[in-house]
Amino acid sequence: MVKIRPATENDADALLKIYTPYITNTTITFEKDIPTLDDFRQRIHDISQNFPYIVAVDDDDQILGYAYAHLYGPRAAFAWTVEASIYLDHNFEGHGLGTMLYKKLENILTKQGVVNLMACVTEENLNSIKFHEKLGYKVVGVFPKTGFKFNRWLDITWLQKTLNDKSENMKPITPWKELD
Repeated sequence: MVKIRPATENDADALLKIYTPYITNTTITFEKDIPTLDDFRQRIHDISQNFPYIVAVDDDDQILGYAYAHLYGPRAAFAWTVEASIYLDHNFEGHGLGTMLYKKLENILTKQGVVNLMACVTEENLNSIKFHEKLGYKVVGVFPKTGFKFNRWLDITWLQKTLNDKSENMKPITPWKELD
């Protein structure tokens, strides 16, 4: 049975093992160099201060995939818009794990008061575009030749989903660690 729990800095090694093939073998991430374990621990720590960083685990607590959200941009006007990311162990793709992680992520973000959820997907990742559209995301833009990896230019597609329909009396979002 798959469970979802918060990621901890102690999960960094397992998460990095899932993430590394995405760096070395795909254009799904534009990252070219594998982060150090310390850098990855720091990423988990920093993101988890305000936003969900969650993992899906099996009965033996083996991590099968992870998802997280972070601010879309550093300016104050972006305070209610976040970007989501998800990475699955390739052995567990296509079994509903991504949907389970995203639904949990969206539920937490909604409780926090996040209004917009963004996803940035490279052009070659058609499965991710279809995945997001299945979950109610809409394509809001394509940026041509935005990234250069494996000796070629790649477009990115931005998708967006509205989680809360707020338009006035905007209150700061509640940090993840402060939710009940």
